[in-house]
Amino acid sequence: MDASQQIESAPSIYEPRVGATALADPLKAAEALFEEIQQDDCALAVIFCSTEYNLEEMENALASKFGDTPLIGCTSAGEITPTGYAHGTLTGFSFPATGFTTVSARIDNLSEFEISSGHHLTKDLIADLNAKQSKISPGDTFAFLMIDGLSCLEEPIVSSIYSALDDIPLFGGSAGDGLNFNRTFVYHEGAFHTNSAVLTLVRTSNPFKVFKTQHFVSSEKKMVVTEADPKTRIVSEINAEPAAHEYARLIGLAEEKLTPMIFATYPVVVKVGGTDHVRSIQKVNEDGSLTFFCAIDKGVVLTVAKGVDIVENLEETFEEIHEEMGKPQLILGCDCVFRSLELERSQLKQKVGKILSENNTIGFNTYGEQFQAMHVNQTFTGVAIGHKNNSSENA
Repeated sequence: MDASQQIESAPSIYEPRVGATALADPLKAAEALFEEIQQDDCALAVIFCSTEYNLEEMENALASKFGDTPLIGCTSAGEITPTGYAHGTLTGFSFPATGFTTVSARIDNLSEFEISSGHHLTKDLIADLNAKQSKISPGDTFAFLMIDGLSCLEEPIVSSIYSALDDIPLFGGSAGDGLNFNRTFVYHEGAFHTNSAVLTLVRTSNPFKVFKTQHFVSSEKKMVVTEADPKTRIVSEINAEPAAHEYARLIGLAEEKLTPMIFATYPVVVKVGGTDHVRSIQKVNEDGSLTFFCAIDKGVVLTVAKGVDIVENLEETFEEIHEEMGKPQLILGCDCVFRSLELERSQLKQKVGKILSENNTIGFNTYGEQFQAMHVNQTFTGVAIGHKNNSSENA
């Protein structure tokens, strides 16, 4: 896939532009994507980049090609392009300045993060956006967060940011590194940064909807975390037994059969406020413990999840969006890497990729997703942006 596809409906300088390239050379890839998504008056460009690229060369190529264009992004565990799912590519989109106003800021040194710093940064961003136009509101502004997917700090950071947003809806994704789990990066101000996060506020006169969907619910198979290290998200005991051994027993497999594909198929859920939230397992450690993608602690009651139809679930989500705003001109999507693995296992990836393409989706496979005040797993989270003429209310 070396081509891009313009968003369906009548092309307009007042709409987002999308693109993707599979060119292996970073400079050529950056040039190709720039040609596809450039706009004369660009409010913001966003890229999602495979870690199969040489990131130092890609960093220089992006900075050189995009110049003064505001550009943010992150590394991925797979990309969602105009033609569906892909790996080893560079994809992205841009917002026009007509109808969209944006501000972005980066949080560095996440390992030393303090709750107050996230709160202050968010308030400063709101003030910056208010200074550009009249006072913003939850009805015309959304927040998008990209964060180092191996920081293990999504929970306190998203909670700190959301508490200062005054009901502005928030979503986002944790940067990925394929299935390597070595290092993940966000892109901001001409460079890739690790141990960092980028928060962006987008104000638009177009209708939009921030959403989340998942296809797992709790079953009757319960387990209690009896030993855990919350800081590293490592569970060493479940039901007073070695964690990997007990998890494998509950799902009816031998411990040596545990792989990312199995974790994608048999996640666990925890009930928070009466709602099931997926807690995905990242890997088995040499000592038989399990590392999770989300916060986990001793005493937490988990349930082995059971899935509903992933295709039907996604189609219903998009149908709801269509009913509210018509066909969206863009969906910015954060799709958990384990959903991608499950689709591969069930041979549904091409079918779901086609659904995403038909709904003008651009995004990436994540190491976790953010929705409002929570860090979640194995969800599809995003924002759907409609055409201005579909809603006089937000015009």
